[in-house]
Amino acid sequence: MDTVQLTALKSKVPRWTLDVANASTRLGALATAADRPLPDFLVVGAKRGGTTSLFNYLVQHPGVLPLYPQPRGRKSTDFYFADSGRSQRWYRSHFHTETYRRLLARRLGHRPLSFEASPYYIWDPRIAAKVAALAPATKAILMVRNPVPRAWSHYQERVQNGVEPLSFEEALEAEDQRLEGELERMAADPGYHSTTWDWYGYRRRGEYLAQIKNWLEHFPREQLLVLPSERLYAHTQDTMDAVSNFLGVPHHQMPTTKPYNATWRTKDAPPEAVAEELRAHYAPHNAALADFLGDQLDWS
Repeated sequence: MDTVQLTALKSKVPRWTLDVANASTRLGALATAADRPLPDFLVVGAKRGGTTSLFNYLVQHPGVLPLYPQPRGRKSTDFYFADSGRSQRWYRSHFHTETYRRLLARRLGHRPLSFEASPYYIWDPRIAAKVAALAPATKAILMVRNPVPRAWSHYQERVQNGVEPLSFEEALEAEDQRLEGELERMAADPGYHSTTWDWYGYRRRGEYLAQIKNWLEHFPREQLLVLPSERLYAHTQDTMDAVSNFLGVPHHQMPTTKPYNATWRTKDAPPEAVAEELRAHYAPHNAALADFLGDQLDWS
């Protein structure tokens, strides 16, 4: 039974049954943490940039392993930020054992890879250094999306979550004031997680190049793959073949290319006056990013 079939089967099981089973499995996983390697790669973002779709496409590959056990709807352990006080043993317990991976490798003919996905990993400037200190061979994949609809989708998600009382235009105007001092607090306190920095960086989170350069201060360029999310959706199989090349696993014919995490947010457009202001703001950022990547980004 592959991962997609297993996920579908789990969706039919009562939630309380899964909770009990997962609690028992977690105890066993902690007991065998020494046999559980750290993840081979991370999907590090961007927020509302296609990480959920990429995650679901990746786990369709028989040689790519999600969290163990795979909690319903969960892509990440949050180890590098919200659970930063947890031990490495706790972190390792979320991934498959080396024993299982060796057995699976015999069937696949190649070593399977494990991973987790969090759009916050690229956004918190402290995380790249934490990952490099713990696992310097880790590869990372970053999805970048046209920053105008990305900002709008991010804002709408916060409204839907009940944490954004302002209009989109008001939220953009308030962004600098809201985020003021948060980076300094984060730098001063390694254990501080800023929900303000996470929730309200609508404009700044679309300024991708600074985030990429911060990651590359700690990792060589060949360990980071940057992909436009528009390319993932328009040419899904070809893009996933490129991801397979980057990860060093065989190509896999995808059973489905439907997008994931698509809601009313993806079908709506931002107010045109605000969108025009954002397009002007992002124009030099996008040009610098395209030049840095040596890639064409059709985000006009």
